[in-house]
Amino acid sequence: MNVASWTLRGIGQVVFQNNPWSGLVILLGIAFNSWIYAAICMVGVLASTLTAIVLKADRGLIRDGLFGFNGALVALALIAFTSEDFQSGAVPSVAMFVYLVCGAAMSTLAFASLAALLGPHKVAPLTMPFVLIGWLFLFAILKFDAIEAGPMAKPVSPDQFSYVAPYVLPTWYMGIGASVGQIFFQDNWITGYIILLGIALHSRIAAGMCLLGAVVGTVVAALFGGPEGAIRDGLFGYNAALTAMALGGIFLVLTWRSFCYALFGAAVSAWLWASVAIFLKPIGMPVLTSSFVIVTWLMLIGQYAFKALVPVPPAESTTPEDNRRRHVAHSPP
Repeated sequence: MNVASWTLRGIGQVVFQNNPWSGLVILLGIAFNSWIYAAICMVGVLASTLTAIVLKADRGLIRDGLFGFNGALVALALIAFTSEDFQSGAVPSVAMFVYLVCGAAMSTLAFASLAALLGPHKVAPLTMPFVLIGWLFLFAILKFDAIEAGPMAKPVSPDQFSYVAPYVLPTWYMGIGASVGQIFFQDNWITGYIILLGIALHSRIAAGMCLLGAVVGTVVAALFGGPEGAIRDGLFGYNAALTAMALGGIFLVLTWRSFCYALFGAAVSAWLWASVAIFLKPIGMPVLTSSFVIVTWLMLIGQYAFKALVPVPPAESTTPEDNRRRHVAHSPP
């Protein structure tokens, strides 16, 4: 029973939700799009969590799912970018299954290393373990005949989409939903809204910030003339959604100033997605959640210079509601 709770919390922690019920709803949302992705998500989070258990990592971190979420993303990424059909994924071969389990396990070690490096700065590793291991393991696939590299079918650069397609109503509601779905590599806008419901089970503020971040990423991309296909697929919005949540109540107490700070970070994340995508295009690597990590790290480390912002150390962060409640309770009248 404990392992089941830990793994579901691991899925929820991808979007900062330390709640097994949130993780379960998110898993069901993934299954709505593809049972293959749902199964692979479970494999990844189990592999990384069990690695932490075997190595006797901090039990509190294991219990809270913090060793699981990067493993889930590594496994999902390896299937997403090696399948003929990005939307539904493909059942992995034996070699790929072993490979993604090892990648998920490696994310546990990367998480521990980055946590040790960033601890003095009171900044969380976020999804950087996933980004680093995801890139390294995707690179290596090209050298092994036993693993089918696939067509890397999902375009990862804005200029792979048409710039002449007009923005229509589905561009907006599908793009916003897909932005949330793309956090878990789900190219399905309905799945995105199911994931939002899963977040709202634990924190309505976090769900609201996730939705706002997705809206900001979508609107910013449209205002600056981003290609309609990339906007509709949620590619400009998923990093923005994560950034808005991280800065809008999770690692900063939610005030009107931190709210604006979070939305600004979301907008920059959308721009930076395009920048990183162009940078990585020659080597064929996807952006993953790198722009979210870069922007959030810069804005969290830098916030110590700004007295208007109230930091929440990662070890003390729960939900935006609880973080704010504790701050108000300890503030002078």
